[in-house]
Amino acid sequence: MNESELYKELGILTKDRNQWEANIPYVTSLLSSESVKIEAKALWLLGEMGLAYPHAIESAVPGLIPFLDSPEPLLRERALNALGRIGRGRWELVEPCWVDLFRFAADEESKVRLSFIWASENIAVNTPEPYEPYMPVFAELLHDSDDKVRMEAPEIFRVLGKRKPEFVRPYLEELRDLSESDSNRVVRIHCLGAIKVVH
Repeated sequence: MNESELYKELGILTKDRNQWEANIPYVTSLLSSESVKIEAKALWLLGEMGLAYPHAIESAVPGLIPFLDSPEPLLRERALNALGRIGRGRWELVEPCWVDLFRFAADEESKVRLSFIWASENIAVNTPEPYEPYMPVFAELLHDSDDKVRMEAPEIFRVLGKRKPEFVRPYLEELRDLSESDSNRVVRIHCLGAIKVVH
């Protein structure tokens, strides 16, 4: 199968959730593809499979970790996304590499920083406790140079604020300032959303 046929096949599999569990080994095997496009699609799909079938994904997780060091930003993005989805389903599967994920808060690529926040939100939904000492990392991302990163950063405060409001309270003044003064309308709205869940 060439790249486009394989990509099409993965697209069909993506839509057929009933086939996911049985196909985890097959999709994992595609992580050694020579095509970045196929690797990226496989990483994304493994993340979704891991959230849907957290008890069937364990053997695939070691194959995801090397992609965190990929020189290809898209693969770093997708590896973070996948680990976020898997970690939402089963925290213990990502716990060994969890602290290492925080280096991506400072990744040179804004899309990777965005994926780091998104992965953190996913994990924090069911496992908020470990995030307490790392709140300053997210506070810094509220002032990122990239608009999309700044738009997403308040969302981790909203997710954590619902579960652990005490983690977010020290940042309410900063969130309020941004909700009134940030140049980006979505940033202002998302900061308000984060404030509301704490009160």
